[in-house]
Amino acid sequence: MPVEPQPPSPETPLGGGCLCGGVRFEVTEPFLTAGYCHCTHCQRRTGTASSISARVARTGFRLVSGAELIETFQPNPESNPKLFCRRCGGHLFSGDPVAGESFAIRLGALDRDPGIRPEHRQWVDSAVTWEAIPDDGLPRFGGPRTGPRTHD
Repeated sequence: MPVEPQPPSPETPLGGGCLCGGVRFEVTEPFLTAGYCHCTHCQRRTGTASSISARVARTGFRLVSGAELIETFQPNPESNPKLFCRRCGGHLFSGDPVAGESFAIRLGALDRDPGIRPEHRQWVDSAVTWEAIPDDGLPRFGGPRTGPRTHD
């Protein structure tokens, strides 16, 4: 039988980090939402057709190591800052994990199944033409979706 993914909790924290391992963190609360973003910022930041992130409450996050390696890029004053490892370039967060109520974690930075599945696709009007968006039944939004933001 397949094992059901467990959401993170204080008893079973979910670790994560960058490619070189210099930045490590733990998530200790279930994620609030998860989704794909097809905006041009995400395309250029990742070098892929879309990115996937999940939102977590700041109270459910702990930076374990590597604070000195985290760099921030602010695409424009209206968007969330993008945080990455300056040594390896690994994408980590959108939003500030120190301030605010919640922020987004790049799912590719996690060590195991996060216990949440994508719930939407946003910025599909900016999707690349060379890779079709799968017909997966997820709600699609031409621009940003309404509700708690996953990232931008």
